This record gives sequence, C-alpha cells and structure tokens, in this order.
Amino acid sequence: MKTNTNRNYKNSPNTFKFLRNPYLPLSWAILLLIFLPRILFAQQQLSETQSAIDSLSAVPKSYVSTVKKKMDKLDQQLVKETKQSLDVFIKTEEKLKAKMAKVDSVAANNMFNKSIDSLKQLKSKLSGKAAKYTGALKGDYFSYFDTLSNSIGFMKEAGKYKDQVSDAFEKVEALKGRLNDVGNIKKYLQERKNELKSYATKYTDWSKDLGKLNKEAYYYGQKINEYKELFKDKKKVEQKALEMLKKTKAFNNFMAQNSALASLFNMQANANPANLEGLQTRAQVESLIQERLAGATAEGRSQISQQMQAARDQMNELKDKFPGSDNAAEMPNFKPKDLKSKSFLQRLEFGGNIQFQKSNGVFPTTSDIAGQVAYKFHKKGSLGIGAAYKLGLGSGLDHLALSHEGVGFRSFIDWKLKGSFYINGGYEQNYLSRFDRIEQLQGLSNWQASGLIGISKKFKVSKKLKGSMMLLYDILYAQQEVGRSPVVFRVSYTR
Repeated sequence: MKTNTNRNYKNSPNTFKFLRNPYLPLSWAILLLIFLPRILFAQQQLSETQSAIDSLSAVPKSYVSTVKKKMDKLDQQLVKETKQSLDVFIKTEEKLKAKMAKVDSVAANNMFNKSIDSLKQLKSKLSGKAAKYTGALKGDYFSYFDTLSNSIGFMKEAGKYKDQVSDAFEKVEALKGRLNDVGNIKKYLQERKNELKSYATKYTDWSKDLGKLNKEAYYYGQKINEYKELFKDKKKVEQKALEMLKKTKAFNNFMAQNSALASLFNMQANANPANLEGLQTRAQVESLIQERLAGATAEGRSQISQQMQAARDQMNELKDKFPGSDNAAEMPNFKPKDLKSKSFLQRLEFGGNIQFQKSNGVFPTTSDIAGQVAYKFHKKGSLGIGAAYKLGLGSGLDHLALSHEGVGFRSFIDWKLKGSFYINGGYEQNYLSRFDRIEQLQGLSNWQASGLIGISKKFKVSKKLKGSMMLLYDILYAQQEVGRSPVVFRVSYTR
C-alpha cells in the first residue's frame, strides 16, 4: 500500500490546532510580563557585580596600607595631644585644690577629688589600645574618615586583599573608638572649665589658673580640628581608589546604608550616596523655609529674608573670629593666637625660587636656583633660610655653555602689608666666582654679602601651591664687584 508522503498538514483539522487558539498571544504576553523583568533584573545584577569586581580590581593594594598608616598616625596625634591637655588640667586642679584647702579642706576634697581622679583615669585609658567600636561615630561628623572607613568595610565584605583589609578594618574600628573617647574628653574639659568658672567671683585668686584652663580647653579643640584637617589631605593612591569605588553602584549603596551621615539623616539605599561626603544641609534648610513661606505675603517674606540675612552675617562674623569653635559653648573669652594650635612642623613652609641675570660681557648669563624653608611665627610674618646654586648658561643661544658660577646662603623675613602684598628683607652670602671643585669654596675672599629689601606680590597657583614675585634692592651693592645689577627680581613657589 502506497503511503501519501505529501499530506497537506495545513488542511488537516487536527494538526497544530493549538496555533489557531485566540488566547495564545495573550498567554505569551502574560509570560513575558512575568519573566522578562526577572531576566532583566538578573542581567542588571550581573552587570553591577561585574562592575564592582572590576572596580575592586583597579583599587591598588597600596591603598589599604596607606589608609592603615593614616589611621595609626591620627591615633598617635590624638593620644599625644589629649594627654598633654589632661596633664594641664590635672596640675591646675591640684593647684586650685591646695589653695582652697587652706580655707576649707572638706570643700576642697568634695570639689576636686572626684574630678582629679576622673582626669587621671581618662589619661590612663589613653595609654592602652583604643577599644574597638562597631557603632556609628558619635559627636562631630568626620566626613573623610567616614568615607575611608566605609571603603575598607566594603572591601572587607567583598573579600578583597583579605589579610591586609582585615588588619586595616581593625584599625578603623579602633580609631572610631578613639575618636569617641576624644570627643567625650573634649566635652568633659569644656564642662569642667565652665563649672570652675562659676567660682571665679568667689575666689578671685583663681583667675589666672582658670584663664589657663580656659585657654587649654579652647586650644585642645583647635588642635584636634587641625589633625582632622591634615587627615583629609588625600594622596594620589587614595584619590584613585575612591574615584574607582564611587563609580560602582554597589559601593554607593554600601555608603548609603552604613555611613554615619546616612544613619544620622535616616537615608535609604535609594538616596544619592555619591554626595554624602561633606554634605552641607544649609541649602536644604533654606529650601524648606521657602516652601513654608510660600503662602506668606510679599511683605512677610521680605521681612523674614532680611532677618535670615542678618543672622547669616552674624554667624559668618563669629566663624571668622573663631574658626575652630564647634559651638557657642566653646567661644573663648580671650583673643586666641592664630598659630597657637599648630605644631612646629605645621608652621614650616617649604619652597624655592629662581632668578635670571643676563650676560654683560664680563659674566655669563646665570640662573640662580634656590631652595628654602620658612617658619611662620605670626599670621602676617615668617622668617627662613635657604641655599642657592648659580648655574652659568653661557653668553646666549649661540654660545650655550653650562658652568658652576657660584653658590649662596640666605636668610630672609617677610611681613604682610595689605592684601597679597608683602615687604621682604634678607641677608645673603654669595660665592660669585666660577668653580670646578668644592674645595675652592673655602676661600673667604670670594664670598660677598648682600642686603636685600623690597616688596613682593603673592598669588595662588593651585590648592596647595602658592607663588610670589619679588622685586628687591641690594643696599650693599656698592661693596660688591662692578658689573652686577643692584636690582633683583625673583619668582618663588611655596607649599
């Protein structure tokens, strides 16, 4: 029997009957609505995970060690400064106790024994390792520490550089505990200072000692703020690592969920975490006020705006006068010294300058290249020393020849006149003869003195680099050999 292999399936009533089902498109649409979002979400999660892995791979290993060193350094600075301030309070309170004991020993014990013991316990606590603290940092918001600590926490959770990150994470938790301790000590010193201040009218011979405590409490807060500012100074490895991390949604979500600022404002993961660092809320407050005033009359809005502007002006004036104070309770009743809270190293300014002198037929074209270091002894003035090397360049482009044309040693002082203009003065000793060997510099007859005085204009080159143009006159010019100009123009750079 012959089989019909050319059967017409299209005309068969039973073949692919389900294809003619009118509900088929609707079924496919329902399936797509159910599974497509899940597929897209899975692809998005996979993409974000790969992006996080790529960003973590781009984070240099040295970043972890850099963060760890910064944590160690800040911890040492906080301990050293806090111990010194506690010592001042302990000695001063013991002195006040002795004075009061001459009048009433019982009252002296009641007033000072507990406080002196508390101060000694606080100092003793600083001698050991800081206790780990896993909660949110209390007290003042420390933006850059928050960012660094969360970057280490994110890397730890992701399993990147396991051993190194674990050590760094322990440092983070320990420093967090230290910062909380320092914040509590700072608050205690302020409260104790105010408590003793209430006795100033009753015990007039305490005024000098109370003034000492007042200054110590104020400058202690200033120094802590200085160390925090230095901590914010980013190195290249930090900038690179944080730039890579902030590009990933996973890290931004981690910041939104774990940062101290996020917990303070109860922010959710869908907030904008990229802007958490150093968040300023004044604009948000003003926006809220404007919304509330939307229904007010024009006259009412104008009056309130004037009052707000006056309040801003007063606040700015207080900030300019006391830039290191965190709140009104810390406003000093004395005129603070601007540089008192800065250490010796923080007052140093390193830099260099360059000076050119044309050929005059007797001497070749020269370039004086100098390095210097200045000590800022006043907010308006600094003094320093430097050394210079005089490089001979020949008599022109057609006769270019490098040679050793001299060396020099300098001392200088500058004082601010007004704005960015300074008066400069200095004394120099220069060896102005060509030499080929160091031994030749020992001849004193070839050294000449210069006394320079003039004016300079300072300008900003970058965030960390400052420049200065100086026009100086040599008042000892007449004692020098003929052929050199008494007018000196220099360009200098300092950090």
